[in-house]
This record gives sequence, structure tokens and C-alpha cells, in this order.
Amino acid sequence: MFVDQVKVDVKAGNGGNGMVAFRREKYVPNGGPAGGDGGRGGNVVFKVDSGMNTLMDFRYHRKFKAKNGGGGANKSMTGRSADDLVIPVPEGTTVTNAETGQVIGDLTKPGQELIVAKAGRGGRGNIHFASPTNPAPEIAENGEPGEEVPLQLELKVLADVGLVGFPSAGKSTLLSVITSAKPKIAGYHFTTLVPNLGMVRLDDGRDFAVADLPGLVEGASNGVGLGFQFLRHVERTRVILHLVDMSGVEGRDPYEDFVAINKELTQYDPKILKRPQIVVATKMDLPDSQENLVDFKQKLAESSSDHDQIPEVLPISSVTHTGLTELIRKTADLLDQSNAADLDQPVSATKEYDYKADQSSDFNISYDKESESWVISGDKIEKLFKMTDTAHDQSMLRFARQMHGMGIDDALRKAGAKDGDTVSILDFSFTYVE
Repeated sequence: MFVDQVKVDVKAGNGGNGMVAFRREKYVPNGGPAGGDGGRGGNVVFKVDSGMNTLMDFRYHRKFKAKNGGGGANKSMTGRSADDLVIPVPEGTTVTNAETGQVIGDLTKPGQELIVAKAGRGGRGNIHFASPTNPAPEIAENGEPGEEVPLQLELKVLADVGLVGFPSAGKSTLLSVITSAKPKIAGYHFTTLVPNLGMVRLDDGRDFAVADLPGLVEGASNGVGLGFQFLRHVERTRVILHLVDMSGVEGRDPYEDFVAINKELTQYDPKILKRPQIVVATKMDLPDSQENLVDFKQKLAESSSDHDQIPEVLPISSVTHTGLTELIRKTADLLDQSNAADLDQPVSATKEYDYKADQSSDFNISYDKESESWVISGDKIEKLFKMTDTAHDQSMLRFARQMHGMGIDDALRKAGAKDGDTVSILDFSFTYVE
């Protein structure tokens, strides 16, 4: 089964917890703190695997979690860092944050790697908190939480040449003749349900990849037919072969078909038609094809203005192999003239801006009537709490100082908190004291 879109959830590993410990050896009084740091968690990494051509592996496995780092140990020993979780993906995979829509990366080269979720660093042991005023601190940090991100994976077939056209225009037949691919061929519409790939090799040593894309119909850019879900695969092609059925056996007008397909491509992405395009007149071995071709060229010339470049029309027959050699040669020439770097790459939604301190963005305060408590939330304050070792009083006092430094005490007072009120952060509650 061909799968080209899927949503997954990834979770990087948490850092290991730092340790509160003291050096205890014979003849060494007052040994001092000796708690080690926690190890780093594992990143979640996507790596391009050239052997994959679909996102099928993600259909039934959609949650990925890297391992956590090891905890710190006595004698100032650092915990073991976790190995990264490496997940193979096919070439042409675009990774997007499913919540924000930000493009995280575009994986197009064999072996290319992308960190999609960063691991948390290990928490510091109490050896880092010793000071002249507190030579024996009972303070240690828990490990930093790893990133947890919902991702949208979208596969866009990597092909140099894309075959587009109405259903039954002869795309699959052409692909089967000029490559070793064996697509399903039948005399009904939408025989091709998934993109098919094939390699064309010329006698002069040149080669290129061809993608037979499922037939488009009028309204495909708005979701009609199968074309909409596969139009994205046209984005990466450098040359477009627009196949037009010249036989007229279905009572269709070849020129109207040509205009309709170009309209759908333009509505999906106006830049697609700026790429080199060859109009391939197919089924020239059938009756009336020659007359229809003459009429098609005339209408094409009449509709083009003086500044428009009329696309080249090459008549072929995949049955008798007429015109195939010329078509392959001219396609290879166009590819030599074009450059893959000219294709538009996904633009990251990341913006650069000048940092301005805004404490209100670090936390939010609300009142929960059901539990009759003040609730503090926010990414920064929640992260600080998760990294606080609640088992030691000195760690909790340090967290209280961090809250005061962020202005949470003043914010609670302004919000109406009174002495003795309950304040909650995540699943932890404490009493507010003015």
C-alpha cells in the first residue's frame, strides 16, 4: 500500500536526575558534596533510507519515544547518556509541526538526518550548588524534560520528470515502454491509484527518474477525483510531460483536456507551469489522431499571445514506439538545462525577532472554582518545577526563589490570592503565604 501522508507523535528522552550525595571515607571528615550529574536523554532523529518509498511503516506505529538518561551517582559520577532514537524515512519526506504548521525540515538526500525532538540535558548534582555559605547543599536538579512534538509527515515523490494528464491518456503505457516499471494498465479510468516510478537510461549514459502520477480531472485542485491527493508529487519534478489523448475515442476534445489540466496545476501552484513542459500527443496510431493533432496545434497557436512561448508538441505512439526516441532525448536535454536547485524549497515558519523581557509570557495564573485553588501554568515555570527535586527542602526553597524572581508572588497577590490559599502547579499543591 502506498502511504504518503501520516501523523506521528515523538517524545525525546528526559535527562537523568542529579544526585544528592556526600563523600564519606575513613579519615576524611567533612568530605563535602559528591552527587553526580544525570546523563543526557536520547534525541529523536529521522534519517533518510533510500530503500524506502512509502510511509507505510508509520501507518500502525505512530508513537515514538527515546530513552531517558541515567541518573547521577555517588562519587561525582555522571549518569549514562541515552542513545538517539533513529527512525528511517523515505527520500522526499517533508516534516512539519502538526500544531504550528512550521516546516521542521525537508529530507531529500540519502543518509540525511534531522533531529525532530531534542533530548533533555541531565540534571545537576549537588556538587554544583556548594558555596561558602552552603558547603553541604542538599540541592539537585531533576533531568530536563525532552521535547514532545506532534508531526505531520508528507512524502513527495522524488522524480525528475512527471507524467500528467487525464485518466487513460496513456501515462502508464508510456512508463512501461520507456522504463522497466510494470504499472497496472487497463482500459478504464483511474487504473493508476498510486504514483509509479521508473528509470530511463539513454545510450549516451544519461538517465532520469519518471513518475506516472494518478490521472487528474477537472476540479482536482478542489478535491475532485484522485488528483488532489497526489498533486503534491508534481512539486518536485523538474520537467513536466503533459500527455494528451489525440484519438478522441471517448468523444473528448484534446485541447479542452489540455487547458483543463493546466488550470488545475495552476490553481494548485501557479509556479508549476513555469517549469519546462512538453506536450505529448499520445495514441497517434489510432484513426482520426492526425486530424485531431492538426486541430490541436491550431487552437494552441490561436490561444497563445505574442509574448507566450508555445509548448512543443511531440506526437508518439507507445504501441508502435513511434516518436519515443525523440521524446526521451528532448526530455533529457531539458533536464540538463534545468537545475534542481531552482525548485522552491519549503520555507520555515521560524522568524527572527528582538528579545524583550516579558515576565507575563513565562506563566499564567487562573482560579479553579471546583478545586478552590489558584493554578499556575506556563512552559517555563512547569519546566522549572519538573526539574526540581521535591524530596529535599533546599531544592524546594530554591524553586520558591525562582518563582519570586519571575514575579509570581506579586502576580498572585494582584490576582487576589490571600494568606492560606491553595496554589497548584501540575499535580503539586502548596499553601500561599504572604
